[in-house]
Amino acid sequence: MTVKQDEIEKIAELARVRIAPEEAAEVTARIANILTLVDQLQAVDTDGVEPMANPLDAVQRLRADTVTEINQREAFQAIAPAVENGLYLVPKVIE
Repeated sequence: MTVKQDEIEKIAELARVRIAPEEAAEVTARIANILTLVDQLQAVDTDGVEPMANPLDAVQRLRADTVTEINQREAFQAIAPAVENGLYLVPKVIE
């Protein structure tokens, strides 16, 4: 895929990205190189290859789902500026 400098300038304008005029040619060349690499990746035949989450077939060790902290709800609500029926009250910000 080929990309032209005026296309890069238009995309930069739409994305609100400022590219200095003296850097536009370099940015265009770098993006063209990236697009060439993407074309090479798309050309690879992946038929019959199963998708995988980890190339090493690693399994994550899981811990037991147990409560390790004590319930401090009452202590936190005691120091809150405003509480009602177990809920924290906050000032209304939308009318």
